Amino acid sequence: MYYGLDDVQIKEVAKPKIGGGEVLVEMKACGVCGSDLMEWYLEKREPLVLGHEPAGVVLEVGAKVKGFDNGDRVFAHHHVACLTCHYCRRGAFTVCQKFSQTHLEPGGFAEYFKVPAENLQIDTLKIPDGVSFEEATLIEPVACGVRAIKKCEIQYGDAVAIVGAGPAGVINTVLAKLSGAGQIMVSDVIDYRLEKAREFGADFTVNVHNESFLDKVREATEGRGADVVVVTAPNINAYVSGLEVCRKGGTVCVFAPTSPEQSLSLSAHQLFFQEIKIVPSYSTSHLETRTALELIRSGRVDAKGLITHRFPLSQTAEAFQTAAKSKKCLKVVVLNEK
Repeated sequence: MYYGLDDVQIKEVAKPKIGGGEVLVEMKACGVCGSDLMEWYLEKREPLVLGHEPAGVVLEVGAKVKGFDNGDRVFAHHHVACLTCHYCRRGAFTVCQKFSQTHLEPGGFAEYFKVPAENLQIDTLKIPDGVSFEEATLIEPVACGVRAIKKCEIQYGDAVAIVGAGPAGVINTVLAKLSGAGQIMVSDVIDYRLEKAREFGADFTVNVHNESFLDKVREATEGRGADVVVVTAPNINAYVSGLEVCRKGGTVCVFAPTSPEQSLSLSAHQLFFQEIKIVPSYSTSHLETRTALELIRSGRVDAKGLITHRFPLSQTAEAFQTAAKSKKCLKVVVLNEK
């Protein structure tokens, strides 16, 4: 139960009761997302059970459920769209009104959670043999990256700059490489994460406390700048850097939110004459989760390699603190091991 980043408690509550089209899942693993650490994002909703990267085993199946049985190993997506509204008909699933209204009950950091009928039908996936529960927790974050990289329309040989080398930055590094990027340049302020970015395919990295990312990107691109920039760090300085290193006619992907009171000053003159495209990419849909699972299953995304820390459910508070404050950490996963 989340009361604040420094106040995560273990509470005993009743198991959720399922309806005819629902299933009850015993959580086996759930990843800690960057959004789980954004106090401004959560303060109006606390206390609540977080966790939207869960994998587990089906324990109970409603009488109307088809296609799922007790014992199935599954990933369940916390949000699903209606598939029929104005937005969904245009492929904008994440801004569908129903998308934000659907969720797992009470959340992925619970010993047991209920998957509502819509989530079960649209975006609950069986985990194939050879993919562990902890690897399956990467389905949702990898899917978010798949959607972003797809929206950026990377061409073979493109120079891609990634601002921020946390889990999202490293995942986008991997996916940019798979999409044909010619060179990938990553910036951050933590050397450990930059080392991880190099391990996962970055051609060079820059600690912006020590060097100019803009100078390095221009040096690597004959002065042009990056064709595509993905900003995965949730602060204004990261977006200023992203716009600086983007070439004329390039694309800047808005991948991480800032707090609502923060704003970015843009020159309409500059945007017009340089034709820089700004492409937001929030969350993911039922389309990308299936792609993400296949990327993990096939080994093209090394999900296990992205995980640096594992904590039992009883130490979820420690998991949050590690994800928020450790300078030697990438993906943190909570395990329900009995």
